[in-house]
Amino acid sequence: MFVTLKELKIQPGRIVSAVEGGTEVIVTVRGVPTAKIIPIKNHKSETDFDASAFGIWADRDDIEDVDGYVRNLRKGRDL
Repeated sequence: MFVTLKELKIQPGRIVSAVEGGTEVIVTVRGVPTAKIIPIKNHKSETDFDASAFGIWADRDDIEDVDGYVRNLRKGRDL
């Protein structure tokens, strides 16, 4: 299903209902496909997203207190 950005602004409830029913929606801006709205239930899980940026400090054995480490890094930036 294709909808324009204007349709999305005017009738978001109708479009979300269609997505809840399993329809994938392509949003177009000036005729160019720009975004895709897909139902979550079609994913492997509700948390199926790229989480590669989360937990970047998890493998650091040399830093026990991440909050304290970052706070210490920012000390020099206070004016």
